[in-house]
Amino acid sequence: MGRQFFIGGNYKMNGSISSIKELVTSLNNAKLDPNAEVVIAPPSLYLLLAREHLRKGLEVAAQNVFDKPNGAFTGEISVDQLRESGITWAILGHSERRVILQEDNEFVASKTKAAVEGGISVILCCGESLEQREANKTIEIVTAQLKAVADKVKDWSKIVVAYEPIWAIGTGKVATTEQAQEVHAAIREWLKKEVSAEAAEKTRILYGGSVTEKNSGELAKQADIDGFLVGGASLKPAFYDIINSNQA
Repeated sequence: MGRQFFIGGNYKMNGSISSIKELVTSLNNAKLDPNAEVVIAPPSLYLLLAREHLRKGLEVAAQNVFDKPNGAFTGEISVDQLRESGITWAILGHSERRVILQEDNEFVASKTKAAVEGGISVILCCGESLEQREANKTIEIVTAQLKAVADKVKDWSKIVVAYEPIWAIGTGKVATTEQAQEVHAAIREWLKKEVSAEAAEKTRILYGGSVTEKNSGELAKQADIDGFLVGGASLKPAFYDIINSNQA
């Protein structure tokens, strides 16, 4: 396949100046799989701090970006501001923003379009609730989230998809290896049909949702799982084991 293994660490609304410095220093000194692409996403207040101290070869992501250029948008961050600051990625469509802040598919797609066209790569999150899974609507919900983006973005070379079942985020529950692979395979098939064969082949699809060093090795073996978007575990030494879980 040739898709580079990818690990994203989403710090969410956690951290302080001292703890971010400690996390970055520890990450800089850790023995990491040289073939893995690693991106960390601290809170916006610490993006520059992380970028300043993080070693070359490791990247920093914003946890959000707005879909308009610089202007009268209180509290938001623009694509230009991220790019000027050396921030090369943004996490968009995370379920916490979809659910808590009511971001709909169209808004997520608009932000993804603005980021990609402005030179920022995107970790595009998608996922279903427990009710939707139990109603056998997982693929329908996930592909609807992706279709909104495909309607606005034709070039997916700067997009990494992260499948995160909402019912498994921060709950300790994890989709079984078979459940995760099934959805990842369906996403890849959808990309082939709705975007292009090239996008299906090259787009990395990550799994997220209570990923730990204990389950990452088995998940990483699956044909369509190309890495992980890690939440709480990215704040712990276990993060290094997850980064290295694709090594033979």
